[in-house]
Amino acid sequence: MMNRTLSRKLLGSMCGISSPRLRFAQIAANTVQSQKELIKTRELEKDELRPLYMDFQATTPMDPRVLDAMLPYQVNYYGNPHSRTHAYGWESESAMEKARKQIADLIGADPREIVFTSGATESNNMSIKGVARFYKAKKKHIITTQTEHKCVLDSCRVLEAEGFDITYLPVKSNGLIDLKQLEEMIRPDTSLVSIMTINNEIGVKQPVKEIGHLCRSRNVFFHTDAAQAVGKIPVDVIDWKVDLMSISGHKIYGPKGVGALYVRRRPRVRIEPLQSGGGQERGLRSGTVPTPLAVGLGAACEIAQQELEYDHKRVTLLANRLIQKIMSEIPDVVMNGDPDQRYPGCINLSFSYVEGESLLMALKDVALSSGSACTSASLEPSYVLRAIGTDEDLAHSSIRFGIGRFTTEEEVDYTVDKCIQHVKRLREMSPLWEMVQDGIDIKSIKWTQH
Repeated sequence: MMNRTLSRKLLGSMCGISSPRLRFAQIAANTVQSQKELIKTRELEKDELRPLYMDFQATTPMDPRVLDAMLPYQVNYYGNPHSRTHAYGWESESAMEKARKQIADLIGADPREIVFTSGATESNNMSIKGVARFYKAKKKHIITTQTEHKCVLDSCRVLEAEGFDITYLPVKSNGLIDLKQLEEMIRPDTSLVSIMTINNEIGVKQPVKEIGHLCRSRNVFFHTDAAQAVGKIPVDVIDWKVDLMSISGHKIYGPKGVGALYVRRRPRVRIEPLQSGGGQERGLRSGTVPTPLAVGLGAACEIAQQELEYDHKRVTLLANRLIQKIMSEIPDVVMNGDPDQRYPGCINLSFSYVEGESLLMALKDVALSSGSACTSASLEPSYVLRAIGTDEDLAHSSIRFGIGRFTTEEEVDYTVDKCIQHVKRLREMSPLWEMVQDGIDIKSIKWTQH
C-alpha cells in the first residue's frame, strides 16, 4: 500500500505535467526504490532483523499520513513561500499558513502566534536568550530547573557568562517542583521562568497551569519546553497562561528538522532574534520556511488532535502492562518520577544491582535508552536522576522505555520477557546481588580503594 502511495505521490498526475517534470519525478521514484533495495540487501547480508523500537522519547517514526501530506510539496509544489509575485509562491504560502493554523489549533493559540523553527532546541534558545537579552536593561534574573533539557541548561550557562543571574530550581524526589519555593525565588528583576511540561527522561508532568498563573500574577514571562507534551496530552496556552512554548516535529510523528515556537501576542512578549536575514516569521526567525517540513508538522498536529484521546488511553494500557509485568517478576525495581503526575508513555525504571549499559547491550534486539538521546554519549549517570536524589549506582542502572502510537502488545510482551530474562541473568553474575541475598546491607559496608 505504501509503495503504491509513494509512487503515486512522486509521479503526480499525468495531466498537465510537462515532460521534464515527469522525467524528474520518475528519477526521484527510481532513487527511492534503489535506496530501499540497498537497505534490504544490507539487512539480508547481515542476516538479522531490525530491533523493536521502544524509544519514543528520542524520536518517533513519521506517520504515513504525514508523509502523504508532504510529498506533493517535495516534488510538484516547490515554490518559495515568501515569493509573492507568482502562483508557485502563493500555493506554498497557502500550505504554510494552513500548517500554522493546524499547529495553533492543537494548543489553543492564534495562528499569528506560531513561528516556524528547526526544532525545539532552536525554539528553546530563541525563548530564553531572546527574552533575556531584550529585557536586560531592567531585568537580569532567570529561573529554570535542574532537570531541564540540556539545550535549556546550556542556554542559561551562556547567559550566565553574559552577566545574567540564573537560579536553577531543585526538584523534589518525585521530580516535581515545589510551587512555594518557586514563588519565593521570583524577584522584581526576574524576566523569565522556564520549566518543561513533561520531562523527557522520567516523564513527570509539572504543574504548568499553576506555574503560568503564578508567573502572570508576578509579571514574569513563562516559557515551557513542551516537546514531549504537545500532541500527547491536552494543551491550552490560554488556560495555562503560557507566554512561550517550544514544539518539535519529530516527537509527534512528524518530520525531523522542523519545530515551532508559540509567542504570545497579548500581553505581548518581545524577544531579540538570534539570527539576521530576510525578516521572515515577523522578523523573529529569518530564513526561508521549508514548506514540506512545515506541512508535515501541521499534518502531524492535526492527526494528533484527532487521535489524542485514543492514543493516550492505548499508551496508558500498554504502559501499565509493561510496569505490572516487570514489577511482578523482578524484585528491587524502582520507577523514577511521580507515579501519578506523569505521561504514561515514558517509563524510567532502575534495576538494582544491574549495570544499565550491560542490560542495554543484552537487549540488543530492542531499541531502548538509558536517558536523553542528547546526552547518551556521556558515561556519567543521568543528571535528571541525580537531581531527584537517586543514588549513583541506581542511576547507572536505569532504563527508559518509550511507548507510542505504533507500539503493539506483542512488542511490549517481548520487551518485558527479554528484560526479565536478562536482569535475572546479570544479577546471577553480580557479587553484590549475592551479598544482598545473603542478608548483607551493602550500604553499611565501608569500601576501601587499593
